[in-house]
Amino acid sequence: MGRGLAAGRVSSPIRMSLSPASSAGDSPECQSLVVTDLGCLSYREAVEIQRERQAEVIAARGSSRSLGHLLLVEHDPPVITVSRRAGAGDHLLADASRLEAAGVTVEETDRGGDITYHGPGQLVAYPILDLNLLELRLHGYLRWLEQRAIDTLGDFGIVAHRDPAATGAWVGGEEHEGSRSGNRKICAIGVRVLRWVSMHGMAINIRTNLSHFDFIVPCGLAGRPVTSMHSELGDKCPSMSDVKESLVNRFREVIECPGRVPRAHHS
Repeated sequence: MGRGLAAGRVSSPIRMSLSPASSAGDSPECQSLVVTDLGCLSYREAVEIQRERQAEVIAARGSSRSLGHLLLVEHDPPVITVSRRAGAGDHLLADASRLEAAGVTVEETDRGGDITYHGPGQLVAYPILDLNLLELRLHGYLRWLEQRAIDTLGDFGIVAHRDPAATGAWVGGEEHEGSRSGNRKICAIGVRVLRWVSMHGMAINIRTNLSHFDFIVPCGLAGRPVTSMHSELGDKCPSMSDVKESLVNRFREVIECPGRVPRAHHS
């Protein structure tokens, strides 16, 4: 796989083959997506792998119909990532001793957005995609990612929506003039694009330790709470593997061969 995989702590990367769509690239009309489950991995190691995959996609441009990669990961140790946006560091509320006691690390990141948290129980998806082939630019890509999250959450009975004022997927809130705002963020999104190939991505809270969000002002949005699938569904919360499968299907249905990916059914 990539360099920097820590032996003994990191699950062996698995090339996932979750549906017949894994062979969709055999058709010239289809654009293949390589899905890799990285298991549990530190943030820094995952960033290195993303950069390698991004360089590969850029280098293959024009000689391949592959859209790129979808990397799935849980970050362990837990990490707070702080962007280079002015003032983002001010949204880190906990001091070093409190973070150390909780086993939470801090990393600077080159993605967009502000400050966020990643840890066990949270599904992080890093799409490394050629946005030229998707015919998307930055803002359209962010809305595209939001829809993948909204559809995935909907597979498990969670009605999520966009907030016109804040990127991500949200639940609850109030409807006004045809759009719904807030209230609880369940999926954070932040990306970086180089030569129109994406990296970084989205994080869906499944059984995340939400108390760790108290260490920050999540995404720099004061007064906007964070939730998880477990908080919303209780005992009906799906497993990590079920959410991974649904998310992969939601990606593949729109960028490979529509109609060839079986819908994930969950009781």
